[in-house]
Amino acid sequence: MARKLFGTDGVRGLANTEPITPQTVLRLATAVGHRFRRGEHRHLVVIGKDTRLSGYMLEPALTAGFVSMGMDVVLVGPLPTPALAVLTRSLRADLGVVISASHNPYYDNGIKLFGPDGYKLSDDEELEIERLMDDPGLQPAEPAALGRARRLDDAQGRYIEYVKQTFPRGLRLDGLRIVVDCANGAAYKVAPTVLWELGADVLPVGVDPDGTNINKNCGATVPETVSERVVAAGADLGIAFDGDADRVIIADENGRIIDGDQLMALIATDWHGTGRLLGGGVVATVMSNLGFERYLERLGLKLIRAAVGDRYVVELMRSGSYNVGGEQSGHIILSDYGTTGDGLIAALQSLAALVIRDESASEVLSVFETLPQIQENVRFSGEAPLENRLVREAIADGESLLGTEGRLVIRKSGTEPVIRVMAQGADEVLIGSIVRDIVGAIEQVSGT
Repeated sequence: MARKLFGTDGVRGLANTEPITPQTVLRLATAVGHRFRRGEHRHLVVIGKDTRLSGYMLEPALTAGFVSMGMDVVLVGPLPTPALAVLTRSLRADLGVVISASHNPYYDNGIKLFGPDGYKLSDDEELEIERLMDDPGLQPAEPAALGRARRLDDAQGRYIEYVKQTFPRGLRLDGLRIVVDCANGAAYKVAPTVLWELGADVLPVGVDPDGTNINKNCGATVPETVSERVVAAGADLGIAFDGDADRVIIADENGRIIDGDQLMALIATDWHGTGRLLGGGVVATVMSNLGFERYLERLGLKLIRAAVGDRYVVELMRSGSYNVGGEQSGHIILSDYGTTGDGLIAALQSLAALVIRDESASEVLSVFETLPQIQENVRFSGEAPLENRLVREAIADGESLLGTEGRLVIRKSGTEPVIRVMAQGADEVLIGSIVRDIVGAIEQVSGT
């Protein structure tokens, strides 16, 4: 059975429009509260958020729903998504909740859920929650058994210390001049603090959130901003996070953008050399560059591809006992340290390689030669344009032209009505032509 409410990363949509309304979020909280009530202990939910204006609307609705189901609530305010995974386990909570639409504009918002083990919920759990939302028989708590809500004042400090402990003992960032772009999002306080306390000279960008400027012309989805700031300031490198800081992109001293594939390759290389890499490879997604896969093969390692979405990467990592995985977009999961993508921890591991080798960012961070890769996003109307005969024929023609020398990936976005068309291979002209033909076919059948 397909999920109706949940997408690839929780529930997401336009704020104050279904399903991101106080009414639906309240129903969601009561259903989740029912699902995660287990035993007679006092149940606890930790709720965090990013800096979107609509977070002030959704946080009370979630709190009311959980309290009505007899669950205590701890509110931690703006914090990165991975911090909520950490705090859920640290506080022995039954559930962690993040109010965020990640890299989307401010007018979107969403709900991400973590179980007591700090991992995002499975498809089956999300299906069960959707079923419970339509169940009129859910029983709220008796008046005397209602939950209570409170704020946790030291949540930021707890996460800052946790992150710093992942940096190799004895290393420092002294002498490094680092631009850090926090996207006016959840990491706007913790990321500059961590880097400064580890010794870096920090040049902060995107640290003035006003509720509507999250991800606006800054952050990991607009890496040109951090790139330009690095060059202008003569910095050693720049680090850019998205709105909830579960992804990271780096710019070297020349402003060249270093994506998640390169960062995973760097970490995997170093960990493989020291015997830390588990599973004999890395888990990435269907979007990762073919050059990354071939680089790992030369090291005797393998690239395992998951569906797009960091929780699908995590599922394969757990089933195969891998400890490095992630996405080209900058979601990087290092299971030695966390249960979900953590941009700040991934950045520190990359910085550790820089310090140990005592070389420039451009020498250290560009690990392999990327193959040309072109992606276009096309909006669609209707139910299933990918099932149309014209589109299927265009895809088949593209696959035939690429043969074994390239890859073609076409997928529907899990968060918006967009189809992403990606081709990669040695011949940039060929893959550009293939992408244009498929996009054209989708536009033709969608009337866009």
